[in-house]
Amino acid sequence: MSNLSGADIIIHSLEKLGVQYVSGIPGGANLPLYDALNKSSIKHVLARHEQGAGFIAHGIARSTDKVGVCLASSGPGATNLITAIADAKMDSVPIVAITGQVPLSMVGTDAFQEIDTYGLTIPITKHNYFVRDADELTRIIPEAFAIAKSGRPGPVAIDVPKDIQLQKVKNNSTNGKKPLFGINGRETKEKPDNYTNQIAQILEMIHRAKKPLLYIGGGVIHSHSSDLIREIARKNSIPVTSTLMGLGGFPYNDSLYLGMIGMHGLPFTNYILDEVDLLLAFGVRFDDRATGKVQEFCKNAAIVHVDIDGSEINKIKTSDVFINGDLHCTLKEMALLLESDTRSEWMCRVNHLKKEHPWVLPPAWDLFHPINIIRKIAELAGEDTIITTDVGQHQMWVAQAYPLMKPKTFITSGGLGTMGFGLPTSIGVALANPDKRVICFTGDGSIMMNIQELATLNEMNLNITIVVLNNYGLGLVRQQQEFFYKQNYFASEFITKFNFADIGRAFGIKSFQLQQVSEPIKTLHSSLQDDGPCMIDISILSNENVFPMVPPGFANRDMIGGKK
Repeated sequence: MSNLSGADIIIHSLEKLGVQYVSGIPGGANLPLYDALNKSSIKHVLARHEQGAGFIAHGIARSTDKVGVCLASSGPGATNLITAIADAKMDSVPIVAITGQVPLSMVGTDAFQEIDTYGLTIPITKHNYFVRDADELTRIIPEAFAIAKSGRPGPVAIDVPKDIQLQKVKNNSTNGKKPLFGINGRETKEKPDNYTNQIAQILEMIHRAKKPLLYIGGGVIHSHSSDLIREIARKNSIPVTSTLMGLGGFPYNDSLYLGMIGMHGLPFTNYILDEVDLLLAFGVRFDDRATGKVQEFCKNAAIVHVDIDGSEINKIKTSDVFINGDLHCTLKEMALLLESDTRSEWMCRVNHLKKEHPWVLPPAWDLFHPINIIRKIAELAGEDTIITTDVGQHQMWVAQAYPLMKPKTFITSGGLGTMGFGLPTSIGVALANPDKRVICFTGDGSIMMNIQELATLNEMNLNITIVVLNNYGLGLVRQQQEFFYKQNYFASEFITKFNFADIGRAFGIKSFQLQQVSEPIKTLHSSLQDDGPCMIDISILSNENVFPMVPPGFANRDMIGGKK
């Protein structure tokens, strides 16, 4: 690779790392990179907004074991990526964001479209780089991928001045510098000195426990540990509950599954938490939306916490035993050594609480209730379909009601809660999974945040069905105003009310308003079977609420709508 420019080195490095798609928007400061990309086998997805490009990279990364890559120019191009980068940091998503920058000699002069991208991304990345010599790029690019995937995954930002992209490198080498990590992207993490004793201690706690509970999060999916969780749960008859990010990590239809935990968790799930004497917390961070009032969360339970990220250990809840290490390795050893147990008394109590505190469902005849629509779509779609969501009431209804059976089939913005996430992310998911149907559940508030990506979707002609649950406002905001602000509804209802079928058709996408078709079930079915994208607008009641709901600052047991 002699006499290549910095831009050429970046693109060649991405090719060697197996990158198939990059998403982005060109601008003055990254045009050399785009000139090099034009000669590459890598396919470029031209987003309509850099945030959209960032979330397209999310879709690739979240639905596969690959690193997502997005590109942006300097200044507003880079700042438009910030939300997607921050979202990746919160949800442990491996993306690499490569931004252009003004020439090195102009940095610090307030040049046109100059912004301190390096400084801005320090708190929202796992690692970031400001490149001062093109010769560094041969090391930096593979190193960035390795860092993004190793340990707890996360985003890496690389800011490359325009003159560094143009700089020719006569003898392209690493100058003896090797990447900090292997290109396979996973560092070798030694087991703690007392690892064997810790495993033995955890197993003894499980065998002594009368009412254990498995509490699983996104780490279970990242570490490919879903099968091991099922093996442990079934072998020892331990019920399982999930965070939002852990959904799909345990089969929805398994009798041991209790559903999602926390603010919008099912009633019996939150009541069962109060009776647990051993909480097995695997790949979770004790997020406030899951725990409610943290002092009351499983306050009578001993806690075992296993996580790859040492900073999460004892951050929110103090553990009785913890392992800071690879979750898959820990679970594999546990599954091998764990004794079988039927736990008939505990299972009897769990089933009693399920009956005593059921999740009250809408009447079956009400097809257009969000829960019923979601369940009908799931019935028509099949368990291999990949679900994406935006953020709001629709997100919580899907989390409660969609029968997710497999990991990486539920893609949502958890920690940052980004409206506008669903549509561009579904594009990335569909690109990375061309053999699968993708369904994007969204709301009329969220879809408007990145609606310009309908143009990208039309150009790519992907198999994505967009379901807009349209309540003509910001539903989750209105719901909180109803319960916590004395029904003082302000800025939560849209004055302009759209039929999104009209908008979809304007972007060249086949679209329907479900209440206006003669055979709604047939229309839903065809939207999931026919090739290409489809948008379905479904009007729902503007005062429909998500229940149960735990008020902020309250214990999970103090649910609104948690009783019959």
